[in-house]
Amino acid sequence: MSSTSQKHKEFVAEPMGEKPVNALAGIGEVLGKKLEEKGFDKAYVVLGQFLVLKKDEELFKDWLKDTCGANAKQQRDCYGCLKEWCDAFL
Repeated sequence: MSSTSQKHKEFVAEPMGEKPVNALAGIGEVLGKKLEEKGFDKAYVVLGQFLVLKKDEELFKDWLKDTCGANAKQQRDCYGCLKEWCDAFL
């Protein structure tokens, strides 16, 4: 079982609001910039894509890889962060 990062814990602890995209676990400055350039400037916009893909792990990870070049760990961290947030708030 992998442990979650402090960034993950902070993100899932409260409503998303207007958090920037790089507040998501697995999304740092470089990936955040790539996502912003494609219109995904806020965490809630990435959440929207996550929900459009029906919270499907493989589809979301593939989308993240294709959209910003996220590696396997970054994909896993971001997916886990959004899934846990949804479980708590939706």
